[in-house]
Amino acid sequence: MPPPTEGFGRNVFINCPFDADYLPLARILVFCVLRCGFQPRIATERSDSGEVRVEKIRELIQSSRYSIHDLSRMEPLRPEDLPRFNMPFELGLDLGCRYYGTARLKSKQCLILETERYRYQKVLSDIAGNDIRAHHDDPEQLVQELRDWLRVSSGEPLLPVVKLWDQLNRFGDHLETLLRQQGYSERNAQALEMAEYISFVKNWMVGGVA
Repeated sequence: MPPPTEGFGRNVFINCPFDADYLPLARILVFCVLRCGFQPRIATERSDSGEVRVEKIRELIQSSRYSIHDLSRMEPLRPEDLPRFNMPFELGLDLGCRYYGTARLKSKQCLILETERYRYQKVLSDIAGNDIRAHHDDPEQLVQELRDWLRVSSGEPLLPVVKLWDQLNRFGDHLETLLRQQGYSERNAQALEMAEYISFVKNWMVGGVA
């Protein structure tokens, strides 16, 4: 499968948490989007302290036909914290862009993910009619849900789940070895910026994947 090309019709906006516990799942989303021939667009793909965050999010949403919203981490990180509202806020921006935008924006499609299928209804009942996919915090299930949604939404032939899962694991082994060879500490490897992770995936794909 060729590397993804840029443009509205190939862009996939990914709205997910950025904490350390969720990071393995975030990397799975990015890898699978790339390997399926699309371009992930994620807020951490660029870092500019002079850029207003909500404007960056708006631009990413507007430039992406597809979007993935994982609402599985709306709960507080600690008991004394407030719930996290960034994910449902960005989902609202995306739906508003679709409902009130131009003809091109009305073609937008989104995947809403949760840990359990109906858990979100306790706090976000306004989207109770939407089709929510549950990944149960299971990496392989996440690959299944994402691949199947992209296949139906795009109408394009994609790798079978079993091959996508195998390549994800092979890339993980490759990346671990490569980072160790390049002198990354375990802490550095875990804190790898998403933009750099995307670059490693693209280079691996260009190198030829069976």
